Amino acid sequence: MNNDQNIANTLSLTRNIGIMAHIDAGKTTTTERILYYTGRNHRIGEVHEGTATMDWMVQEQERGITITSAATTVFWNVDDKSFKINIIDTPGHVDFTVEVERSLRVLDGAVAVFCAVGGVEPQSETVWHQANKYKVPRICFVNKMDRCGADFFNVLEQIKNKLHATPVPVQLPIGEEDGFIGVIDLVKNKAIIWTGDDDEFGAQYEVTDIPEEMVDVAAKYRRMLVEGSAEDNEILFEKFINDPESITEDEIIAELRKATLQMRICPVLCGASFKNKGVQPLLDAVVRYLPSPLDIDYVTGVNPKTEKEEIRKADAKEPFCALAFKILTDPYVGRLAFFRVYSGTLNAGSYVLDVTTGKKERIARIMQMNANKQTPLDKIEAGDIAAAVGFKSIRTGDTLTDEKNPLLLESITFPQPVVQIAVEPKTQADMEKLTNALMKLAEEDPTFLVSTDENSGQTLIEGMGELHLDIIIDRLRREFGVEINVGNPQVSYKESFTKTIHHRIVYKKQSGGRGKFADIEFELGPADDGMSGLQFVNDVKGGDIPKEFIPSIEKGFRSAMSNGVLAGFPVDSVKVRIIDGSFHPVDSDQLSFELAAQIGFREAGAQAGSVVLEPVMKVEVYVPSDYTGEVTSDLNRRRSILKEMDMEHGYQVIRADVPLSEMFGYITSLRTLTQGRGTFNMEFSHYAEVPSDLAEVVVKKAKGTYFFF
Repeated sequence: MNNDQNIANTLSLTRNIGIMAHIDAGKTTTTERILYYTGRNHRIGEVHEGTATMDWMVQEQERGITITSAATTVFWNVDDKSFKINIIDTPGHVDFTVEVERSLRVLDGAVAVFCAVGGVEPQSETVWHQANKYKVPRICFVNKMDRCGADFFNVLEQIKNKLHATPVPVQLPIGEEDGFIGVIDLVKNKAIIWTGDDDEFGAQYEVTDIPEEMVDVAAKYRRMLVEGSAEDNEILFEKFINDPESITEDEIIAELRKATLQMRICPVLCGASFKNKGVQPLLDAVVRYLPSPLDIDYVTGVNPKTEKEEIRKADAKEPFCALAFKILTDPYVGRLAFFRVYSGTLNAGSYVLDVTTGKKERIARIMQMNANKQTPLDKIEAGDIAAAVGFKSIRTGDTLTDEKNPLLLESITFPQPVVQIAVEPKTQADMEKLTNALMKLAEEDPTFLVSTDENSGQTLIEGMGELHLDIIIDRLRREFGVEINVGNPQVSYKESFTKTIHHRIVYKKQSGGRGKFADIEFELGPADDGMSGLQFVNDVKGGDIPKEFIPSIEKGFRSAMSNGVLAGFPVDSVKVRIIDGSFHPVDSDQLSFELAAQIGFREAGAQAGSVVLEPVMKVEVYVPSDYTGEVTSDLNRRRSILKEMDMEHGYQVIRADVPLSEMFGYITSLRTLTQGRGTFNMEFSHYAEVPSDLAEVVVKKAKGTYFFF
């Protein structure tokens, strides 16, 4: 076998996957079992004991939740072939959804884990839509089949109805709750029965005939499986019509794989990870149905020199091209950058070009990660995921390439933070330490922002929720040794415009010698539907404003959006159309036009009907039926818009849109109303205009100061 064949064979045996789900569905527990059964770990770590390998942060171990995505690499043998699986275990809490977003951007496939009792929960929908966004094929694992209330077929219906997917069971459970003893493998048409103790050494299993009482239901679902597999293959479909028993196991697997990669179906398996049941067949399904880097084939980017689109194939001989998807500060090795290699080869000690910043960087060391532990590598090739040390100014979403063959890949988009608090060091001596710590944390997390309040001079930090900022504050104290005072949580409001204003700004400044001059005529108003940020339109004709000044005008308007005219909140969206203007051959320069745009924004914005926008959350409340009236009344007092109500597993589920400002401390109120029996989930939905009477209060408060406790 020649070297090209060796490389292709290695890539075909590689899988880059993520484990994703709603909080407490069992992602990390499933990953821990994967580490054990593949031989990566010799002992199973448990989330509830704080010993899970992938939950390595102190905050994760104390809270029993995943906060940051962790990467590892394992090997699994199927059909006498050794497959390399790069795994990223992602958080399930909505406050840390950025970790799912940036992971899915660089992964080829995913395992969606669902609780057999809870089914498709709010964050399940969020991560599913994120996977759709990046066109990531996935398989489903219905976990916790041993739990009271487990219902495999109900979860199938929810996947179909709530996620608008096509779930195809490749397994059926044998028993449920305490009676869950195994699964029927519909591909092999055999039963897998677990035997022995459910201890840390793993339950053993045996492959046997399908139990007599399940023969009919197994035959029904196997026919559906074979029919679904064969419908896109004429030869196979003819076999199915004439002699379905003649269709081989390999043929079914091949067609299931094809349909999964095309995202026409999602194979569904089941098990109970905590009881060590179902993990080995899940690993088999990962290598059989999820894509290799060769299945992805190539990525597309823009050559910054020619501004033309180019592709990079999954080939170690192609020019090097990679995307940095996570930055982490390690106390021992320093700044770590996680990246996915799409093409080419990178050797330790070599140089790369950060195309996003235009800077040349030396890769001091390359490391394969196992949670927070590193194994040095001499090189990394196309299709692989690793981390590197040596970068000076890299950011999440940057493209790294060969210096001679630059290519800019599409970056990663992140949600905007919705909650902010003020922080200050307890002693002035810690001010510099606090500033440095906040800079490092902001580098790691694109949804964590740091700013200074113009009115009070206070340091503000913004995040995705109260838990997100709670973790940040805890890290400041523990990791960076900064004792701080913390303000009350505040909502991250925004501003927008309701009217379009025609305006002209003439900026002149003479102070001896060369002066400043810029003249811009423009329209400013609401952005078009579906547009966010600055919608900039250049309609200047005839060179009244030289084209080299247009980018400076755009830059001026964009920077002005960070402080709205009403209360200083960032402007959510605005449309600016440049109509006309003039320049001075001596006094005009780029800075003049940038400053003119900033001044013009404030002058026109003052007449454009500014309004305050607030984040609105999608809330799901689970309560016993007896308390429905009290809970809905309380939600109405919180300015909620009720969407729907359903019964699920004996609980009333209330779905509503509620302003974030009304949800602080809600868990305490809910527990009081339901005698501790109610729970809720929420995630960001959209921004909406604040009622005028409340907007006045918000604006007045914004012009005041933050108080610390």
